[in-house]
Amino acid sequence: MISLLKRMRRKEWLMAGLCALLVLGQIYFDLRLPDYMSDLTVLIQTPRSTVSDIWDTGLEMLGCTLASALLAVICGYLSSQVAAGFSYTVRESVFNQVADFGQKEMQQFSVPSLINRTTNDITQIQMLVAMGLQILIKSPVMAVWAVIKIINKSWTLSVITAGFVAALLLMMVVVIVVILPRVRRVQRLTDNINRVSRENLTGIQVVHAYNAEAYQAEKFEEANDALMKTQLFNQRALALLMPAVSFAMNALALVIYWVGASIVDRVAVTDMAARITTFGDVVVFGTYATYVIMSIMMMVMVIMLLPSAQVSAGRINEVLEAEVDLREGRATDAPERGTVEFRDVSFHYPSSDKNVLEHISFRVEKGETIAFIGATGSGKTTLVSLAARFYDATAGQVLIDGQDVKAFTFDALYDRIGYVTQKAVLFAGDIRENILFGESRAEQTDENVRDSITLAQASEFVDKLPEGIEAPIAQGGANVSGGQKQRLSIARALARKPEILIFDDSFSALDYKTDAMLRKGLSEHLQRTTCMIVAQRIGTIRNADKIVVLDEGRAVGVGKHEELMQNCPVYREIAMSQLSSEELSA
Repeated sequence: MISLLKRMRRKEWLMAGLCALLVLGQIYFDLRLPDYMSDLTVLIQTPRSTVSDIWDTGLEMLGCTLASALLAVICGYLSSQVAAGFSYTVRESVFNQVADFGQKEMQQFSVPSLINRTTNDITQIQMLVAMGLQILIKSPVMAVWAVIKIINKSWTLSVITAGFVAALLLMMVVVIVVILPRVRRVQRLTDNINRVSRENLTGIQVVHAYNAEAYQAEKFEEANDALMKTQLFNQRALALLMPAVSFAMNALALVIYWVGASIVDRVAVTDMAARITTFGDVVVFGTYATYVIMSIMMMVMVIMLLPSAQVSAGRINEVLEAEVDLREGRATDAPERGTVEFRDVSFHYPSSDKNVLEHISFRVEKGETIAFIGATGSGKTTLVSLAARFYDATAGQVLIDGQDVKAFTFDALYDRIGYVTQKAVLFAGDIRENILFGESRAEQTDENVRDSITLAQASEFVDKLPEGIEAPIAQGGANVSGGQKQRLSIARALARKPEILIFDDSFSALDYKTDAMLRKGLSEHLQRTTCMIVAQRIGTIRNADKIVVLDEGRAVGVGKHEELMQNCPVYREIAMSQLSSEELSA
């Protein structure tokens, strides 16, 4: 929690300091009231006192009350400003940190957990800061100040008050120790229920198609039931605190007045002044003792939030302190242009020691097209991911433009690359915003957008839309078909005017005619652009300058279509399973 507070901006620290001073002012005015009550008691019992004297004391009490209320309002405003500003800073830090995460870190934390940490966990801390600025300062200071005020008035009553306070504090410690591990479990269970809900909403069409509503409901009920039971235990344990504190406050008042009555009774009847003074001291002691218990009651309100906030702070720190595996270099220039080379590259994922790729070597020159084909799970997507540096090779070198990809700054590397992912991803906005997404060296113009759409064979449906390139796109591209989404993703990569285009199985949703027209357009208009294509269809890659055949992570064949048909059994088997002998000979 302390490490998170260090991220608070100077503005928030100044407001927090001012809030602390205002809280001290509140305490001063609140603790003046018992003294005025003692004065009123003496004045009422004194024969020579006048109504004006009582009015003066009463007005002073009213002034203290109004001053305390005014300071409380100002402090509440400042504390809400500090809490909101602090949560803004932390949320921004978490978002920026996650934006730098690679695939390794995303797998480590998972998307549902990161969403939960960015929303629910930060809200828990914001609530604690908003209340804590007032209560965590006010309650202990008020308790200590009140104890100092009463410590010399009666040792008997002081011992009684200390016993009540010690019992309450012990109970608070026991409750916290018991529920803290379960609060951590609540956060994990919240992540789980977030995951189950997200899966159900994302795959709602599959759920309906397979009549799996009952199965999904059962899975959600199981996660929900586990969360409910854990939360019930925590809430029941915390629910004991407030009634216990209320009972202790009332019981202490009764005991103080009961014992105080016997103390007053022991004072000689003939010494009326002493009896009045002792009676006033007992009344004041009871009020101050009540303030001590009230301070503990206020601390209980914070303690009910503290375990959750502490666990949330730990979860947020896990994200902020996570070591990002991919670090950018410093190079912005390269000795070549448009070349890609793999030198004896091997790779395994961080969660496994088994290589997904082994000893991959090839080189593609500027303007050439290299294609990758193989069975599902042979490592095609992993290979092009290394070229885009989503991962770093565990052995060997990956070079872009003759420079190791690790040496480039991220801006310099991704300015050279246009990447079309296997799963087409669109963002909420309009077509133009999606095509010109991100930063690049290309011109951010409508002409560039239309040229890219035309080359990607997307103008067929974009031109029919009333708004054209200003047509809205729903979140995730939910309002366009799979093929349309894929063509817009291709147009986005083309609009960057990159040196190297990477297509990760990006033609799978296209019909054969559109596929052929798109490949023809690429060959005619992008003759000086290097293309890396992952594909499942022989027809998509048979005209590539170089084809790499992968089988269980190894390159079992490299060459042109005709060469591989002659000397690569794996490629020949794939080709014959897709095309007839007439099509192969055409």
